[in-house]
Amino acid sequence: MAEHVEVHVTTGSRDEARKITRAVVEGRVAAGAQIVGPISSTYWWRGEIQEDEEFLVLMKTAEDKLEELTSVVRACHSYEVPEIVAVPIVGGLGEYLGWITAETEAGRPAE
Repeated sequence: MAEHVEVHVTTGSRDEARKITRAVVEGRVAAGAQIVGPISSTYWWRGEIQEDEEFLVLMKTAEDKLEELTSVVRACHSYEVPEIVAVPIVGGLGEYLGWITAETEAGRPAE
């Protein structure tokens, strides 16, 4: 997997999206997060097609923080099965990628 990932999460409200972004950034499991929306989502759930308004949260993190980020999102999320998808970041501005690493390492106890 890549050294950095962007994690996509959908929520049913802007307030829930804000709660998640605040928790992951405060916990240093994501360097930053954006909220996009509202968006229109169409998907299968329990044998029926659903159409809902949702908000998309995009979070940037180091790959080694993914499991911890997933735990924080699950603890904050109201969905039974939330969308939590990590997409490898395969390139980008070196200074930006370094910032992701530095911000997700900040606050870690010294080894």
